[in-house]
Amino acid sequence: MDEIERIDTVKQYNDSLGVDTLHPLVSVVDFDNMPTYLYVKRNMGIYAIFLKYIQCGDLRYGNQAYDYADGTLVFISPGQVYGIDRQGSIIKPQGKALVFHPDLIGNTALGRKIKDYHFFSYEVNEALHLSKKERAIVNDCFDKIAYETDQQLDQHSQTLLVSNIELFLNYCMRFYDRQFSTRTQANQDILSRFEQVLLAYYQSEQPQILGIPSVRYCADQLHLSANYFGDLIKKETGRTALDHIQSTMINEAKIMLCDHRKQISEVAQQLGFTYQQHFTRLFKQKTGLTPQAYRNAH
Repeated sequence: MDEIERIDTVKQYNDSLGVDTLHPLVSVVDFDNMPTYLYVKRNMGIYAIFLKYIQCGDLRYGNQAYDYADGTLVFISPGQVYGIDRQGSIIKPQGKALVFHPDLIGNTALGRKIKDYHFFSYEVNEALHLSKKERAIVNDCFDKIAYETDQQLDQHSQTLLVSNIELFLNYCMRFYDRQFSTRTQANQDILSRFEQVLLAYYQSEQPQILGIPSVRYCADQLHLSANYFGDLIKKETGRTALDHIQSTMINEAKIMLCDHRKQISEVAQQLGFTYQQHFTRLFKQKTGLTPQAYRNAH
């Protein structure tokens, strides 16, 4: 098993790579200018974004090849472990890294909305793949941040650094929207499999055991992170994944309510509700009728 190195500061990260620390809270590392180093997994206490210069043509996304192949961005947030098993091998990395400590953004608007950048919790196989123009913009953002770290600290330093990081993250939001929209066939495949997961769930005894399926449960069945799955569904359909789950459940409920041999409490239990009143409240919210009123009307 590979050793896992704990990284809590920007200086620790830079020291592990043998590069200078120009600013205590943020650093841009150019791997092309580095020698080889010993590869280990890292448990990160800081934010990290890796720009990897790789050709993605041989990699697959579902049944589709990656749509862009001029660089890949991987996002790591504090508390995550990144890396793959290399058994202590020596590597020569390519690309760049932007790392910054939570304290840099802690008292800023970016710090208050950093959780809105869902891609920090995406899996590595959900990385952002860049076009040549997008890669040029990313490099420009990194260069501006690197330039500022090389200046003498003054009253403007934090504002300029945080503003440039926020600009970079907003560009990444735009690029991810492009990636979602250019993968229509792959996304439709995921939507189809999502529907199959829900139908199979309600045709089994799982609702009585696990309750109403969660977004995370469905994402796990599709081998996606919950945030990536939720963002994909919202971008593709305009509705949340939870809306789709509840709609499927309501459709199942309508079928079951038409069987007058079933008590409404039994219907609620078979759909995964612990309490009948919760089922009644959600059913009325979605249909405008109580379960009993729907049964009487049909």
